[in-house]
Amino acid sequence: MDSFSSPPSPARPEESVSSRKILLDAEQIDRMIRRMAHEILERNQGSRDLYLIGILQGGGALARRLASSLQSIEGSPVSLGTVDITLYRDDLSTKPSPPFLKESLLPESVDHKKIVLVDDVLYTGRSVRCALDLLMDLGRPTLVQLAVLIDRGHRELPVRADFVGKNIPTGRDEVVEVSLETNRESVALLRKETGKGTV
Repeated sequence: MDSFSSPPSPARPEESVSSRKILLDAEQIDRMIRRMAHEILERNQGSRDLYLIGILQGGGALARRLASSLQSIEGSPVSLGTVDITLYRDDLSTKPSPPFLKESLLPESVDHKKIVLVDDVLYTGRSVRCALDLLMDLGRPTLVQLAVLIDRGHRELPVRADFVGKNIPTGRDEVVEVSLETNRESVALLRKETGKGTV
């Protein structure tokens, strides 16, 4: 999830979730992923040299779903990997404890590949910037594109997705929660309520 955000943490006494609205269900998400897969193939004239790389952790699940959809359309597997951008964050110096690193998995070189970076939610653009820095340290792709399930706005960097499942206008006091777990697929909008006296 973009903007270095993690799944919503338990509310503090002065902060609570005042509402949770389901925006998309499993069937709607599946249709969006299949549409995005067709758009990726059309833009790249097929799956040759395509390499899907999910930004951990939300982008990993979406990248796997897209790769599966691409394979079902084309009849051949697509290169798939994941990256942990933790050490490329620009806020590490403000963290009180050492970062927890997840395992990046890049089975192939990024050189001369058409990279499709994948994330579940695009917000400020900072996570994408980190992923681009990491890719450039690893090699020289032919091109890099960005696919996101949800674009919620509020960009802080000049980042724009090439493939978007759905644009959802949000407030900064809201959280977009994406679940791609089997039998628990949904996109929800959570609104946080702040102020003393809330529970």
